[in-house]
Amino acid sequence: MKARLSVYLDPAIMRTLSDYAARRNQSLSLVAEAAIASFLSPDAAERQEAAVIRRLDQLDRRHQRVERDVGIGIETLALFVRFWLNSTPALPEPAQTAARAKGAERYDAFLDALGRRLAKGPALRQEIVEEVDGSTGKGLTSGDWNAN
Repeated sequence: MKARLSVYLDPAIMRTLSDYAARRNQSLSLVAEAAIASFLSPDAAERQEAAVIRRLDQLDRRHQRVERDVGIGIETLALFVRFWLNSTPALPEPAQTAARAKGAERYDAFLDALGRRLAKGPALRQEIVEEVDGSTGKGLTSGDWNAN
């Protein structure tokens, strides 16, 4: 036999309780009883701590992937620059002024394109995956980019 309890709830809490019970197709009493039991449970703090630890572990793994991806990006750029510098011959003195002007023009165009790209949408790596998959029917998958 269950004992009856009358409580007064803030209207916002009552709405939340009602919405939750309706979504779960459960009675208000059952949801309130489960919430009170959870609140009074001696291991409630331990469960909460375990949930926080799980979430922190997830965040740590994501952070490690971001660090790895940034490191790969930096190494890729450094390798490209080294290759470009080693394979590009120096220009003769008379052509350097025109080359600097053309370089400044191209750099401005690059910055404009980069700005549009960042504002536009999907990451370049996702487009590459889609293009490779679409043109050959095979290739890298997004999982390949995120593999540890």
